[in-house]
Amino acid sequence: MSISTDSVPAKTVEPSLHRVMGPWLLLLFIVGDILGTGIYALTGQVAKQVGGVVWMPFVVAFAVAVVTAFSYLELVTKYPRAAGAALYTHRAFGIHFITFIVAFAVMCSGITSASTASRAFAANLSNAFDLGLAGTFGVTLVGLAFMALVAIINFRGVGESVKANVVLTCVELTGLLIIIVIGLLAISAGEGDVSRVTQFSASADRGAFWSVIAATTLAFFAMVGFEDSVNMVEECQEPRSIFPKILLTGLLITGVIYVLVSISAVTLVAPDQLGEGETPLLQVVQAGAPGFPLEIFGLITMFAVANSALINMLMASRLVYGMSREHVLPAIFGKVHASRRTPYIAIGFTTLLAFGLISFVGEVPALGGTTALLLLFVFTVVNIAVLALRKEKGEHNHFRTPTFLPVVGALACAFLAGPWTGRDPVQYKIAGILIGIGVVLWVVTVLINRATGQVAGEPLTGEADMRGPVN
Repeated sequence: MSISTDSVPAKTVEPSLHRVMGPWLLLLFIVGDILGTGIYALTGQVAKQVGGVVWMPFVVAFAVAVVTAFSYLELVTKYPRAAGAALYTHRAFGIHFITFIVAFAVMCSGITSASTASRAFAANLSNAFDLGLAGTFGVTLVGLAFMALVAIINFRGVGESVKANVVLTCVELTGLLIIIVIGLLAISAGEGDVSRVTQFSASADRGAFWSVIAATTLAFFAMVGFEDSVNMVEECQEPRSIFPKILLTGLLITGVIYVLVSISAVTLVAPDQLGEGETPLLQVVQAGAPGFPLEIFGLITMFAVANSALINMLMASRLVYGMSREHVLPAIFGKVHASRRTPYIAIGFTTLLAFGLISFVGEVPALGGTTALLLLFVFTVVNIAVLALRKEKGEHNHFRTPTFLPVVGALACAFLAGPWTGRDPVQYKIAGILIGIGVVLWVVTVLINRATGQVAGEPLTGEADMRGPVN
């Protein structure tokens, strides 16, 4: 796979991207993508691993995410192209198949994340309104209907999707602030048990260190999302100047919120109870504010996870589109709708994969853990790519991260992706199946390219490359 860096041809068949995102929209996009499903759905699962110090794995995950974010900042300001990790991998190593695997892994991570959000949406709908769907076919059915709605919004265009993201981000922030306020009021009134915050409960067969590591592999899912913003770089205004401060600000905001939410949750609900079911924060509201309308908070939670699904499916469909335009996936995925200017075939393909995950995998921890696994692999490669590309001089001034950070980032991400962390083996199975689907499509494309004389990475005659074809 080759990512073109030449000028866009003067004559293009496909329309170009709209630069609709200023600094505030970008900040909301990043915060909205990071917040959501992870903290809303997996706080209880993290608590089961470490007990009262549920905040600790989130802090460790935050540190790893920040280190990797510095690598992304150097690369996105050096190469402000929408291809993201795929572009960096190709520039660093120049091996088409490795570039493809990285790009497809990023795409798959978006789909698994969105599928996680769909399951969490259905579970919160059931619990908030006492529909009795949990653990039944009803959760799957609601999740599928929800994913279909996300596909419709995605089809409408990035402008509509970004506007929806603004609204949904404000809603999910409100929900987490409610949890924080409820916790602070309970603590000030002498309610709950603040001492739980320092109580560590390690698994007997793992010990303290490995219990934290196992919990971090789950908590890391709550920190991912910042990497999606680099795929929207060509829809941002002045990306080289705004990206560093906006991305780091977004990470800091979410990190602080996660710690405060974790403290509030474990203060009001015992860790073992928090780990029961798929709606831990609903339990916190019930315990800390019995008079608060549970239905309202349920709606807030549903909107929060909806935002995660929308942003991830937006990113996944654009990556499939981009890989098609570079001739490493079948050309049909590169088709753009004439009036909506959206990659409708790519949207349909990613939605079908999400349908399969929702229907046949189901479990939120398995889907969330697979998302983290795929991205830890990608982050390892990106951190290495930063160092490999130091020899290549940029065309303009750009952000430069201290050399030791990519080294630490690569080692930390590779370590957290390993089976020694106690990661559920099913996550490797799901990731393997998804990547396998991609490899099959890649082989089909190679055969087609040979038959037609097309070279992977060579833009279609008279058409735009990966940088500018889709709204």
